Amino acid sequence: MSSLEAELIRLIRDEGPLPVSRFMALALGHPRHGYYMTRDPFGQEGDFTTAPEISQMFGELIGLWAAHLWQAMGAPARFRLVELGPGRGTLMADLLRATRIVPGFHAALSVHLVETSPVLRAKQAATLSGAGAIWHDTLAGALDGPAIVLANEFLDALPLDQFAMTAEGWHERLVGLDEGGLAFGLARVGKDSLKIAAPVGSVFEQPFAALDIAAEVARHVAREGGGALFIDYGSVRSGFGDTLQAMKRHAFVDPLAAPGEADLTVHVDFERIGQAALKAGAALHGPATQRDFLLALGLAQRAQALSQKADAAQRRALSEAFDRLVAPGETGMGDLFKVLALSHPALPPLPGFDLHRVPEQA
Repeated sequence: MSSLEAELIRLIRDEGPLPVSRFMALALGHPRHGYYMTRDPFGQEGDFTTAPEISQMFGELIGLWAAHLWQAMGAPARFRLVELGPGRGTLMADLLRATRIVPGFHAALSVHLVETSPVLRAKQAATLSGAGAIWHDTLAGALDGPAIVLANEFLDALPLDQFAMTAEGWHERLVGLDEGGLAFGLARVGKDSLKIAAPVGSVFEQPFAALDIAAEVARHVAREGGGALFIDYGSVRSGFGDTLQAMKRHAFVDPLAAPGEADLTVHVDFERIGQAALKAGAALHGPATQRDFLLALGLAQRAQALSQKADAAQRRALSEAFDRLVAPGETGMGDLFKVLALSHPALPPLPGFDLHRVPEQA
């Protein structure tokens, strides 16, 4: 039994079953035993690998995208470059290296990182030594004036609530106890609390935290100028289904088996994220698949340029990284991952979205 599991069992005995959102928040962010508070989870030695860790090309292209956005903003003399959940700082480091060629970009930017994990803050400080990065516990603290906000695999780790339709109506899914261990259960909700028609057996997910983040970013860029880029795995249309999953050492595990010892994520509902951003006043670009977005930004050309200077082993590694970033299906991230951008309404179409949009049925 993990240390956090023992604490959760005591909490449930004292206070009753926990909403899924509270369980997720504690499993990932408990100050002593939370998953992200105690470890570096990235890479082959960790539990999962993100796109920036697969290849430098990912961060380089995001950097050039950000520089283009800055120019479209009118190249303000000062702006904040904000990253939500920056991992090891790899994406930001590659971004900053690639954009040295853009006149005035580095002189105008200040780097702001939203990160609550002390372990990952230390990793980011080492990776971004000399970048003058400033850390924040919350998004609100990072936003001030014109801003470009980046979030790669951030929304998927935000807590959400789940509801299940039974023959008696909607019930909230809770984490309680069964024979002394953690178990999922159901509690009836008020008749008017969830007015959504669905067949029995449906699961509806309510991503309040992700919607709040999208709306907060959208309000800011609509008021102060700038834009944002969200990259994550999920769907372009809202629907039903239980998407809560846990991963440990690159394999799926039971979300309740060892809280605090495995990563917990959910699929991002890009349709609702976009609706929240539009309602808050921002313009919407996409969503596009990661494959279409990266290829539109010139991933193939960048891979070819790097290959020309590489030896045989490096060329094989580049080819494998390219495939992993854009391949469809289970072998790659190309179709599963989506890309959505927000911007000030006065800005023109942004790179990566002008020709590519995920079909509504995808």
